[in-house]
Amino acid sequence: MSDRCIVTCALTGVLTRPEHHPVPVTAEEMARSAREAFDAGASIMHIHFRDPAPARGHLPSWDPDVAHAISSAIRDACPGVLINMTTGVVGNDIRGPLSCLKRTRPEIAACNAGSLNYLKARRDGDWAWPPMVFDNPVSKIQSMLDAMNETDTRPEFECFDVGIVRSVGLFVETGMVEQANYNFVMGVSSGMPCDPRLLDLLLDYRIEDTLWQVTAIGRSDVWPLHRAAAERGGALRVGVEDTFYLPSGEKTSGNGPLVEALVACAEDAGRGIASPDETRQLLGIKPAA
Repeated sequence: MSDRCIVTCALTGVLTRPEHHPVPVTAEEMARSAREAFDAGASIMHIHFRDPAPARGHLPSWDPDVAHAISSAIRDACPGVLINMTTGVVGNDIRGPLSCLKRTRPEIAACNAGSLNYLKARRDGDWAWPPMVFDNPVSKIQSMLDAMNETDTRPEFECFDVGIVRSVGLFVETGMVEQANYNFVMGVSSGMPCDPRLLDLLLDYRIEDTLWQVTAIGRSDVWPLHRAAAERGGALRVGVEDTFYLPSGEKTSGNGPLVEALVACAEDAGRGIASPDETRQLLGIKPAA
């Protein structure tokens, strides 16, 4: 168990409409929100790139110029911060993520480690969106890993289910990657639930002595899971991509208050918050330029 806790802020996500929720879109908005999270204790910013054109802010962008502008603005606003870039796309065309990786050269990138029926139902019994497969076959994962290796980017394996956690061990065993960093994504309706009781099993299924964190998606149910992760030595992540709600049940005004609440979870567990330099040391990533 590390006494220094790495904190990530998931700045914005995708598809959530900025006119309804406090999600940043433009490079200026992302930098301002990142600075609030940075000041609260986050040393890593997990970013999705959004279309900055009017009325299109809920849509993703894989324009490398947009990605570069957002990443540069965040780095300027938050000295020493680590960028963690999304790479998630449905289908075989991964040219967008690859071009953004090569343009921005993030320290870390999410690498979705397996496929999932990505589902959610409304209270009236209808689907919240048409049932879809978030497809991540081994060939696609290998292409992502090859690009990350080229850009000196650390892969963070996103695991939506127990079998995906176990698959990461096979990636190491077969030489696809040398080192495994796990992100247990919990709270997707068709994946692992936000249940702290699962954590001990997941930790047993991961490769021993590897770094891990939890992405907790939901409302009030995310906070007991954050506390459990903090107590077990995991890295922590929060942001308006994952939840809009503080431990009190109040809706957050943005990323800063969420990170403040997460830092309190870590401190209640007796852990200090890793600075950007300490985060780089813990992850084995070179110092900031």
